[in-house]
Amino acid sequence: MKPASLIASLAAFFCATPASADDVAFVEANILSIFYHELGHALIDTENLPIFGREEDAADIFSIFFIDATFKEDAASAVAADAALGFRAEARENGGDVAWWGLHSADQQRFYTTVCVFYGANPAERGHLIKQFNLPEERVESCPSEYDQANHSWGHVLDVLGIDEPSDTLVYSGDRGDDASLTEQIIAEEVDFLNEYYALSHTVTVSIEDCDEANAFYEPEDRTIIMCSEFEDYLFELAEKR
Repeated sequence: MKPASLIASLAAFFCATPASADDVAFVEANILSIFYHELGHALIDTENLPIFGREEDAADIFSIFFIDATFKEDAASAVAADAALGFRAEARENGGDVAWWGLHSADQQRFYTTVCVFYGANPAERGHLIKQFNLPEERVESCPSEYDQANHSWGHVLDVLGIDEPSDTLVYSGDRGDDASLTEQIIAEEVDFLNEYYALSHTVTVSIEDCDEANAFYEPEDRTIIMCSEFEDYLFELAEKR
C-alpha cells in the first residue's frame, strides 16, 4: 500500500503558485481523486464491465474505493478528506446552483457519498469522520453496506487486474522533466505505480492537455484519459473555499 506521496511536501517549496502545504496537499488529493474517477471510466470500457445505474456514480465509487484500497491508513484518510472537501468546495463555488439535468450527482451528494463509503470501509478507525463532516446518523447506518457493495464489485475487478510483474498498459504522455507541472509530477508518479501492480486488457494513454476549461475526460474512442492543465490552478482557487 502507498504511504503519503512526497510530491505535496516538495511542491510546497517548488510550486510556482504561492501556497501553503495544506493547500498543495488539497490540490494533490483532488488531482488523484479526479484521475481515479477517470480511471474508473477507463476500466468500465477496457474491461467491458456491466454498470447498473449511472456510470458517473460508478466512477465516483471507484475513486474513493481505490483511495481506501491503495493508501496506508493515515495517507488514505488525508486524501479522502481532501477529496470530499473538494466536492463541498465546488458546491460552495456554485452557490447552490445545481444542474439537476447533469450526468453527475450534485456536489453535496458526492461529498456525503465519498465520506460514507470511506467511513464504511473501516468504521472502527474512522468514527471521527462522522463529526468532522456532519454525516447524518441515517446515512451512517448504511455506510458499511455501501462499502461492502463497492468491494463486491470494484474489489473483484482489482483482484482480476492484479499482477506479479510490472506492466505497461497505462502510457503516460506528458512532461517528466524539471519543468513538469504539479499535475504532471503527480500523474507520472501514479502511472508508474499503477503499472507496477495492475494490467488492463487494453492500453490506455494518460495525457495532460490544455482544454480551455478545468476538467478531465476519458475518451473511449482512442482510450485516453485527459487531465486538463487548467484544473491545477482551479483547485488552488477552490482550496480557499473548502
